[in-house]
Amino acid sequence: MNKNTIKQKISALSKVLTSERSKSAIQTLIEELDKVEVKSDLTQPVAHFELPKVVKDKSHAFALFTDGACRGNPGPGAYGFLIQTYDGKVLKEEAGVTEQTTNNKMELTAIIMGLKYLKKQVSPMNEIYVYTDSKYVVDGMRSWIHNWKKRGWKKADNKVPENVDLWQQLDELATICTVQFNWVKGHAGHPQNEHVDKLANIILDESGY
Repeated sequence: MNKNTIKQKISALSKVLTSERSKSAIQTLIEELDKVEVKSDLTQPVAHFELPKVVKDKSHAFALFTDGACRGNPGPGAYGFLIQTYDGKVLKEEAGVTEQTTNNKMELTAIIMGLKYLKKQVSPMNEIYVYTDSKYVVDGMRSWIHNWKKRGWKKADNKVPENVDLWQQLDELATICTVQFNWVKGHAGHPQNEHVDKLANIILDESGY
């Protein structure tokens, strides 16, 4: 429950508790609440998350963990990403929200935003290992996209793939260096996956969705 919600509940109580003592107590509560510092519940130091073996101690490698969330699908959605360097340090974490979108769009957007950030950090000699719980994205980048491109960005039925603009952005960004896409099971205790899921959901909560 965020601070604004608590204030609303206190305000509702003030309409019922009308005695002078009650009013004074409620005013004190509001004043004390204003002094409370709002903190994220992401208390685990992300730099302590264990890196995949393929990234660990490989000085030219980065790990990009991403997730997308949507409430309604379509509906308000958000993305979150976390970038770690080969020694486990956090290079960047970010979350963003969109008023009307889909889960698949947010999964794609999460990776796009992470790679856009890394584009400024890498050379062709670097390696980026992307970890997502979206089979849609992993299957798309490992398999589907190659045939789409051969057909001029068309599927076998000659229709344009859904989210083609995002797929094209991702395809271009995947050329900044060696980029490998890996699937991880969502909501299964994977530390970094759980973290980016929380990033996306927290920003949705904070945005009133």
